[in-house]
Amino acid sequence: MKTGNLIHFETTLFKIHGWTILRLPEDASAKLPTRSMLMVKGTVNNVPFKTLLEPDGKYGPGLKPSHWFAPDDKLLKEAHAKVGSTVQVSLEPTKEWIEPEIPDDLQRALNAAPKEKALWLDITPSARWDWIRWIRAVKTPQTRQKHIDVAIDKLRKGMRRPCCFNRNLCSEPYVSHNWRLLESSNAES
Repeated sequence: MKTGNLIHFETTLFKIHGWTILRLPEDASAKLPTRSMLMVKGTVNNVPFKTLLEPDGKYGPGLKPSHWFAPDDKLLKEAHAKVGSTVQVSLEPTKEWIEPEIPDDLQRALNAAPKEKALWLDITPSARWDWIRWIRAVKTPQTRQKHIDVAIDKLRKGMRRPCCFNRNLCSEPYVSHNWRLLESSNAES
């Protein structure tokens, strides 16, 4: 992964279902080394951040894919930014991955399976992000539980990443439909 090449752009923050979204312009996203998720560091209005960029899921003939993230409240406050604000962004890929927040249901399953939890702790943060994204990229609680059960079984068998998962999809169900980032609502939900 190339690092050290800052990408500079301007973008306007928007809202989807109560989430503030920073979407990279397509030309800025095209300068990144991958269409799938990746860790970046940079600044928003000169305030430093480090985050996981999610793909917007818009790939295929004639589509211009991009990436996005949801800035946290602390970053928004320090950057004096809110929905509708145009912000100045500089970012670059980094190999230093932040740990994902483990969902409670997955944490309970790992706590009940010591061997699988040991492998979970041994895999890379990037692989843990893959498992979490694969588990959450479903539409029903029943399918989510099935994904957790399958993840535990695959970890038991030594599998370090989920298979058959398109890493170019938008896996956050609250802001996507059919694995594509929704368009801006800019209305309070």
